[in-house]
Amino acid sequence: MRKKLLATFITLALLTVGVSGAYAQTLTVGMKGEPTSLDPHFHNVQANNMQAIWLFDKLIRQDSRQRLEPGLAVSWEPVSENVWEFKLREGVTFHDGSPFTAEDVKFTIERIPNVPNSPSSFAAMVSAVTKIEIVDPHTIRFHTDAPAPLLPRNFAAFNIVSKKYGEGASTSDFNSGKAAIGTGPYKLVEWKRGDSLVFARNDNYWGEKQPWDTIVVKPISNDGTRVAALKAGDVDLIDFVPPADVKHLEADAKLRLVKCPSTRLIYLHLDSNRDETPMVTDNAGNVIKNPMKDVRVRKAISKAINRDAIVARIMEGLAVPAAQMVPDGYEGTSTTLKPEAFDPKGAKALLAEAGYPDGFKITIHGPNDRYVNDADIAQAVAQMLSKVGIKTEVNTMPKSVYFSRASALEFSLMLMGWATDTGEQSNCVASLLHTYDEEKGFGASNRGRYSNPEVDRLLEEALVTVDPAKHNELIIKSTELGLNDVGIVPIHYQVNVWGMKKGLNYNGRTDSYTLPREISEVK
Repeated sequence: MRKKLLATFITLALLTVGVSGAYAQTLTVGMKGEPTSLDPHFHNVQANNMQAIWLFDKLIRQDSRQRLEPGLAVSWEPVSENVWEFKLREGVTFHDGSPFTAEDVKFTIERIPNVPNSPSSFAAMVSAVTKIEIVDPHTIRFHTDAPAPLLPRNFAAFNIVSKKYGEGASTSDFNSGKAAIGTGPYKLVEWKRGDSLVFARNDNYWGEKQPWDTIVVKPISNDGTRVAALKAGDVDLIDFVPPADVKHLEADAKLRLVKCPSTRLIYLHLDSNRDETPMVTDNAGNVIKNPMKDVRVRKAISKAINRDAIVARIMEGLAVPAAQMVPDGYEGTSTTLKPEAFDPKGAKALLAEAGYPDGFKITIHGPNDRYVNDADIAQAVAQMLSKVGIKTEVNTMPKSVYFSRASALEFSLMLMGWATDTGEQSNCVASLLHTYDEEKGFGASNRGRYSNPEVDRLLEEALVTVDPAKHNELIIKSTELGLNDVGIVPIHYQVNVWGMKKGLNYNGRTDSYTLPREISEVK
């Protein structure tokens, strides 16, 4: 009976798409990325994190520019050097009507480090917590071994789940909908992998009134197909409009585009750890010692990349050359780091100095359906490296395959993307540059296994430094050290573009998310 009701609901929801004046009823969105899971703690990746916000809620939310604002917590403050107290919102219920309490928060934070087979964990966000004290159903305290000034920012990175439904639940239980019972603005109706996700408005939501009764998400990874769906009226809004389509879509009187700078960094991760790395040989095809362990080789790779050309030709101007992990002006960013100048002669000189005057062979791996023009960027980088003597082949694949293989350390040179969860740079250093430490949650996305004890020390000192100026000074030093040592190779920050039918408005977000609460009709 339940399946029949769900099927009837979905049919009625889909029938409303395209009906005159139906925007306030059903919104159909074409998304470049499909979540790998609806378990909000399984995989710290943009598509998953965005979709989780529809179903669940965070203790601390972020506005469209990633500034902190109350969520399930209405206030938070340190009550002693090593204790933070959070006051929780009263009157909030889960989708099934059960009350939200401090027990759910405690359960969530204890669950996060223990999600099996997580390819990119949220554990670093809760690693400072040593004890959780429930004062009353709507007051909770977090004890730490040392001061934890970034605890509120870290807590803005993950969603709260129900203890009632999450206890004993597997990731597959969330994917089926069995455990996907949140406090969020929408309820899951159905997920057909590769085809659609259907959401129904939660009319008992504690927050702002949601403008859409039903939302149908169509995952359309192919850029051309996604644009065609918008032009044909099959979807109302799309994310990640490809740069090559911007001009002709702007000229279409039936459509409108919105552009927004983002914190999405496109970068290279290099295997700088292993003595032998699987995708590197000499020019005759013989296995050699891993050249990327030498900082001069890593520096040569960075110098070989013409960032301005990538921005201008591949990204059609919808990107900004990157020098660090977060754009200038965000908390913890360096004023001295500048994008590496394109210098092929300098790259060749460094390779010769490192003992590779004739270069070597390597394969760059990347996704072909995750980031804007990702496969084209990988091809461009390969051509640039080949011109300085690093003969580079390209192997791109669907993200569903790519990220699991990258996390299994199968690759040597990887095209990656990263957007800060917390709106500042320590989050990036902790995940991308800190030595991999599964127990503490550091280096969760450090797929090159870069390791520098001084980078680690400076970051860890920053994480227990309460004084904001001193904290930022330590983060900047850690960042400068890691990037001058070429722990990763920054390429550019994306400028994101959303396309939509006339009559809709969306201002965009720096975290690249598409959130229903911010999509409205233009009266």
